Amino acid sequence: MRKTAPLFTFLFVLTGLIAALPKSAAAQDDPPSRVARLNYVQGSVSYQVSGDKDWVQADPNRPLTTGDNLWADKDSRSEVHIGSTAIRMSSQTGLSFLTLDDRTVQLQLPQGTIEVHLRNNPVGDAFEIDTPNLAFTLTRAGEFRISTDPNGSSTAIVVREGEGEVTGGGESYTLRAGQQYTFNGTDELSYDASPEPGFDDFENWCQSRDERENNATAARYVSRDVDGYYDLDDYGDWESDADYGPVWIPRGVAVGWVPYHYGHWVWIAPWGWTWVDEEPWGFAPFHYGRWCLIGARWGWVPGPVVVRPVYAPALVAFVGGGGFSLSVSFGGGFAGVAWFPLGPRDVFVPAYRCSPHYVQVVNVTNTRIVNVTQVTNVYNSVVVNRNVTNVNYMYAHNNTAITAVSKETFVGARSVSNAAVRVTADQIDHARVVDASPVAPTRASYISASARVATAKPAVAFDQRPVVARLNPEATVNRRAPVYTNDSQPFSRPAGNQPGPAQGGNVQTSNRGVNNPPPGQQGGNNQQQPSRGGFKPFQPPAGGNNPQSGSTQARTSEQPQTKAQQNYKFAPPAKAKDENYDVHPPLNRQQQKPAAQPQHEEKSAPKEEHHSDSHH
Repeated sequence: MRKTAPLFTFLFVLTGLIAALPKSAAAQDDPPSRVARLNYVQGSVSYQVSGDKDWVQADPNRPLTTGDNLWADKDSRSEVHIGSTAIRMSSQTGLSFLTLDDRTVQLQLPQGTIEVHLRNNPVGDAFEIDTPNLAFTLTRAGEFRISTDPNGSSTAIVVREGEGEVTGGGESYTLRAGQQYTFNGTDELSYDASPEPGFDDFENWCQSRDERENNATAARYVSRDVDGYYDLDDYGDWESDADYGPVWIPRGVAVGWVPYHYGHWVWIAPWGWTWVDEEPWGFAPFHYGRWCLIGARWGWVPGPVVVRPVYAPALVAFVGGGGFSLSVSFGGGFAGVAWFPLGPRDVFVPAYRCSPHYVQVVNVTNTRIVNVTQVTNVYNSVVVNRNVTNVNYMYAHNNTAITAVSKETFVGARSVSNAAVRVTADQIDHARVVDASPVAPTRASYISASARVATAKPAVAFDQRPVVARLNPEATVNRRAPVYTNDSQPFSRPAGNQPGPAQGGNVQTSNRGVNNPPPGQQGGNNQQQPSRGGFKPFQPPAGGNNPQSGSTQARTSEQPQTKAQQNYKFAPPAKAKDENYDVHPPLNRQQQKPAAQPQHEEKSAPKEEHHSDSHH
């Protein structure tokens, strides 16, 4: 075994693999700052990971993003959050994430009923729901109920509050609050409008869920854009600390409990390795903020209460070493992967491709103690100068904070707590790096090892259903097929060709399919690659996370950023205030609003305005 410098000379944040950033790295390389989360399940709910053909039983804390699908079976319900926005699914309802990024939420509703509570709709954002016969754009924050029948010829929309616009059949319709609209047909739309109906059992349940969020004590300390803040009250208490301010302390955890220990790792593009916690409250504290030790207890320190704090796949530092390898040896024949939580004063430097501005934002929106200058200094040390010897981490030498598992447990998305190995202070001092290839995902890395194939799934695959869309869905235009290595079996995905961008107009109707890799993309599926220690080299999607981004030659040949590229000003994030969000008593307890008259807008050519309640 080749000896190296002491182990913690080689600490690298998140994956331990600082991917080489090209000189032209810019904001377009940044991953989305938000994801979706299935935070509530009642009955039988399943999901389908982008690129896979299997439906598996839902994992509530697994982040969801572009290309993923959800299904709530008969007599089932579920709730999804994208930041402060809640999307509730009724019985026999399907939902697909066509696009989910910083500015766009585009959902496919192939069948069933959803209720959307859009609490905040910033200028420049787009929120679109596509059904088989229309595209519905939410233009003002509010509450909306959207239903489409399985045959795809009818969509009903109830606008409780807010405003939206329907596009379909070559026409556009503005939908005002207090009305129910039913649109029939496909190539040509007809609509009927009537006063909004009363609240049924499903919407009453939605209102009760809203009330829970409205009254959450955690909203005093955590931005409503931090998904999962509403779970914290039931499972912990807030305390004030002289150094860190408000700190949330979980209740009922095991003796010796450590963050990032009870759960598993999965691979989610474009971030890479992502932590999925098994606690019902385990979303916000593991993708936002920082953890700290207060006496013998761990507490979660949220970042400042700002608009749109940036999601992170896991705020940890991995133990790594020479050759940018995650693999470490603790003696006794054990080789595996180890990590510890970042403290409030630690700077998170992502290993996935991102811009310097992204590094600033993901830090200053997730800790109140780290400042811009500190982030810049660490970024320049780690990324620009490739020097990590002067970067200190709060819990780097605290063996009780470190969790270690075998490679097989890590890449296999297996339960960490069931397989964790105790790390002693002596082992840390004498640990040496194993000269092996980086830890890369296998097919099993995309879905939890404990996930069971679901019997409940839609009768017709979502990618076989037509969809009307104003925006080009990322899932059908730019979405890349998953790339894996270290597995003899291909990553399963439905057959289908990649649709191209819409031609000649704003509205498109397409059969949404899972993409084949774009021309020129070099996947790892069919290539014969040399094996080192049982692990094959990993070739990620073009432009994505590349833990093996180059050899030593590639790293040393890269030129440092120029002064012009580093000379940018950082604008602090805006503070989040409740008055900027749609927070109010449940609508089903308020007096019914007077019905608003529908407005029919012809965008192709001016025509006489219609004043009747129906149009054929």
